Formats: sequence, C-alpha cells, structure tokens
Amino acid sequence: MLSRLRDTQVLYFSPAAGQLDRSYLKKGKKVRPNITAYTLPPTWVPVEETYGRLFRPGQRKIGRFIRSVAARHRFREPLLWATDPRQVHLLDLLDYGGLVYDCDREWEDLPLDWEGCLAGAADVVFAASPLLADRLAPCSSNVALLPNGVNFPLFSRPSDLSYDPLPQTTGPVLGWAGTIRPELDLEPLLYAARTMPRWTFVLLGPQGEGNSLLPRLRRLPNVVLPGGCPMAQVPDWLYRCDVLLDFLRDDRTCDDLVSCRMLEYLATGRPVVSMLWPDQIEPLPDVVYGAHSDQEFLTLCRHALDEPPNFAAQRRRSHAAAASWPLRCTQVVNILTTAGLL
Repeated sequence: MLSRLRDTQVLYFSPAAGQLDRSYLKKGKKVRPNITAYTLPPTWVPVEETYGRLFRPGQRKIGRFIRSVAARHRFREPLLWATDPRQVHLLDLLDYGGLVYDCDREWEDLPLDWEGCLAGAADVVFAASPLLADRLAPCSSNVALLPNGVNFPLFSRPSDLSYDPLPQTTGPVLGWAGTIRPELDLEPLLYAARTMPRWTFVLLGPQGEGNSLLPRLRRLPNVVLPGGCPMAQVPDWLYRCDVLLDFLRDDRTCDDLVSCRMLEYLATGRPVVSMLWPDQIEPLPDVVYGAHSDQEFLTLCRHALDEPPNFAAQRRRSHAAAASWPLRCTQVVNILTTAGLL
C-alpha cells in the first residue's frame, strides 16, 4: 500500500533478524521509487520494561539510528507509522509531526498498557477488523476500520500454466501458501493427507523451524513442500490447485480478521476450505467452506472438489476486488487528509 502513495517519501524500518545481524550497517535499499528500507540495529538482550537499566539503552540505540537516518534523508517532523505496541517506547525519542497506529492483530503476549498508550497517542488508529476496532475504541476516538488488501491484478489473472509447477502430478491438488511457522496448526492437513493418499497436498512457502507436524508431513508421499518462491510465481501455484486451504495459528485468535492470504485465494476464484475456531462464526460463508474439526475439514474438501465450475468464482473475485490495494490506498489518503496528516 505504501508504494502507492507516490507523492510521499517513505523510510521503512524492519527489525534485526537476531543479535548478530549487522544489516543496519548497510546503506538503505531503494525497494520502490518512493520507499527506502533499512534494518534496525539489534538490542543485545531482549528484556522487559521493568528492568529499566537494561531496557532503556536498547530503545535509545534504536531511536538514535532512526533519527540519524531521518536526518540524512532530510525528514523533518515526519508522519510516524507504528505497527507494533513495542514501538510506544520510541515515541519520546523521536521527532514527528503525526502518529498512526496500524493494528492488524491482537497482541496478547504484550502488556495491554503498551498498546493502550500507543493508540491513545496516535492521531489515527487503523484496525484491520471490527473486533480489533471495538477493542481499541476505549483508547482512541479516532479508530478507522481498514481491512487487509490484495494485489488483485496479480492474483485474479488466470495462469496459462506455461510453467507447470507439478508436471508429474495427476488427481486433485489442494494447496496452502505462506510461511510455515511453529504456531501453524497443520493437524487437519495431516489427517486429510493420511486419509486421501490419491490427493496431492502442497505447502508452498518458507519452512520455519519448530512446527512439530512438519517431520510427519515430509514422510507422506502425497505432501509436497517446495519451499518459497518469488511472489510473481505464487499465482502459478495457486491456479495449479483445485482447492485452496487455510489453517489456524495458535498465536492469532482474532476470529473476524480476513487475512491477505484469504484475499489472494479469493482473487483466483478457486474453492477455499478454511479452519475455524470452535465457536467462530464464519466470516465469509457465501464464498468459503468453514470447518471446525479435522473430519469436517476433509468432508468440505470433498464438497469443494465437487463444486460445479464457476459456481461461486465470480463472487469470490468480487470480494477480493473490493479489497484491492488501490481502493485501500484511497481510503487511507482520505482519512489522513481529513485528519490533517497529509
């Protein structure tokens, strides 16, 4: 979305990959004509706020780095865009003319007052779902609903399959795309793959360490783990699948949030089967098959494979088109302009 704010210069700061990461010593990388990306310096020891003598030096180090980069780019009192409650500790260390807090998840692992203070200090708070907006409403009178978006042209254009990622595969293909994190619950996939050996299951994306089910999935001949690929190739994989899958993450419990992954799935028009929390109401019942158990997941995968061609494809694409990044960007510009921040 930031790349579409073409008249705005953006400095993007990402956290260090670890305590030995020295990427912050490199020059900023021009990732878009208007966006320069930097890596923040690591803090030596991740400590809690209560250990002030250890905690504050790390925050000051990050603050100095951001101020130095901003001065080098001749930024004066810029708009500060925060996405993590931990960034509340930088507010007193930086000069800025406006503050936005962009919330796309619940932060149950962090102290509530961090997010409360950040939201309270922000000129505008963006919330990615109605539940998140309700949660933040007591902290700010300027909460705006801003759901996730999608690169609709990239994912809605059918692949010609001139590049077939699975040339030797016959039979139904069911796929998922994303980073395989330790918190990702792949139990429904394991159950389905063991029950339906003639189906092929694809887990596309980087394989983070620590997911306890990955070793068992690797041993199954009908599970394909190709690793990551460039974003431009992801649609080729999605269109190769007959059904697209979505799973729960144990660390993400906000049950009305429509993820970017889900919007990418919908843009293809392919049938989608998604796992839901036990008491969760289906957020997109007209276009997504929602399962509450491993057995129901398998049953709905069968229904999705039997779905008549184009039965709900256009409705799925319409949902995604309404969330395209240009439309989201227009919303953001209008809100920030009204607030006097642009």
